[in-house]
Formats: sequence, C-alpha cells, structure tokens
Amino acid sequence: MVKILVTGATGFVGKNLVPKLRAMDHEVVEVSSYEGDIADETTWLKFPAASVLIHLAARTFVPHSWEEPAAFIKTNFMGTLAALNYCKRHNAKLVFISSYLYGNPDTLPIPESAPLQANSPYALSKKLAEEVCQFYTENYGISAIILRPFNIYGIGQPDHFLIPSIINQVCSGKMVKVKDLEPKRDYIYIDDLVEAIVKAVEIKQAFNIFNIGTGVSYSVSDLIDMVQKIKGTSLNVYSDNEVRRGEVLDTQANIERAKKYLNWSPQITLYQGIEKLIK
Repeated sequence: MVKILVTGATGFVGKNLVPKLRAMDHEVVEVSSYEGDIADETTWLKFPAASVLIHLAARTFVPHSWEEPAAFIKTNFMGTLAALNYCKRHNAKLVFISSYLYGNPDTLPIPESAPLQANSPYALSKKLAEEVCQFYTENYGISAIILRPFNIYGIGQPDHFLIPSIINQVCSGKMVKVKDLEPKRDYIYIDDLVEAIVKAVEIKQAFNIFNIGTGVSYSVSDLIDMVQKIKGTSLNVYSDNEVRRGEVLDTQANIERAKKYLNWSPQITLYQGIEKLIK
C-alpha cells in the first residue's frame, strides 16, 4: 500500500482514477479546488505528506486558454512548480499529467523525442510545466514521470468536449453540427489512461516521458459516422468549416516507449469506447 495525494481528484480523470487506486488498497488523499488555489504555495502546506503525488489539477479547455492565457499559465505552470516543491519537502515521487504538445508534427506516429510546439496558451502552460519537472529532477533529485495523453474521452467527460457533444446531438434525433469535419485525433479512453497512471506510480525511474494514445487517428467526420452507425441513424451533418487558431491537422501517438517501460498498451478501441458512452 502506498499513500498517494491526488490533485484534481474531483475532475474527469480524478473521478475515474481515485476508485481504481483505492481498489488496489492504496491510501488516497483527494485534493480539489475547494482546498484553495493550487498555484499558491501556502495551499500545499495544508496537505499531509505522501509517498506519491499524482498531479491532475489544471485548466484544460483549449479555447478558453486564448481568452485567459495568464490564468492558464498560473494554474498549470505555477501549480506544477508548487507540486514539485511539495515533493521536495516530503521526498515524494511526482506523476504529472501533461498533454499533447507536438503541434502539427513532421512525422506520424509521433515519438516523445519529436520537437515540442506550444500552439496555444494551454500547450505553453504544459510545456513550461514539463520543463520545470525536468529541472527539479536534474537539480533536486525529484523523481518525475510525465504522461502526455492524446485526446481523452469517456464516461463523465463534460458535454462541451467533442465526443459527448456529437453523441448528444445524434441522440437528440435532429442534426449534427460541428465546427470542422477534417481534423484527425488519436483518442484514448479514460480507463486506458487510468491504467497508464497506475503503471506510472509503480515504475522505478527517476525521470521519463510517455505518450498515452492508441497510434490510430480518426477525423471528426469518422466520429460522427461511428456514432450514427451505433445508434442506427442517418442525420444530416453540418460543418461551419471553421479552422481553429493553431489547429492541428492530425495526431497519432507512438506508444512503443510506454509499451516497453510501463508494460502498458490501450485495451479499448474508439468504437468500443463510444459504445460504452452511448449505453
């Protein structure tokens, strides 16, 4: 049994992760925004010592980051810096949940060694957070494992994210409206991400970075077709043909490193995951 502090415990990932950790007999201390500002060092002084810190707390909705870049950088970068200082005080291991950071990649699938591109304030905040994790590993001896999930989806995800939005529109029986049909993404089901986090807690390494995805990408049009096939509908589809600022055209994760060092691989296909959501 390990004592684990989980920030962002009441968020989408946290709500799925915490029960899994407890089922494995770990002692879990849940931290949410009710405890205070995660970017404030004094907030962390209230938390008990733990052997492992899983840092999930973050601002995550990319479009909002363009409207509030300073808030995203404060929460996601300064919050991670405070998390590292907690690890330094208590000699705790950090498992940090980062994000896709490769922009429009030169090659597919994308290895962890590919150049990083901060194509939004959100991505910039996560990139800075990763850099400070590596700095603390090299200079303070903090053990830090970084996971870069590609596009997460699953039960409990807020409705404004793409897959829940498409499912809700199809289930309404009217029409499906999206901003753009073309962008392709590598979608990872929440249960597979949770399993990767569990593996990251167990791994004995001072520092490493792992892509968490499937290695397969699907367009928005593919998603709509999949949902309609499962539901047995043929609703009209309308696209605004709106290209988002900093839009990435395609993402596919190279997950060979996670397979080798975490002994992890995804178990749920996109079709299976969408079926779970609909049922």
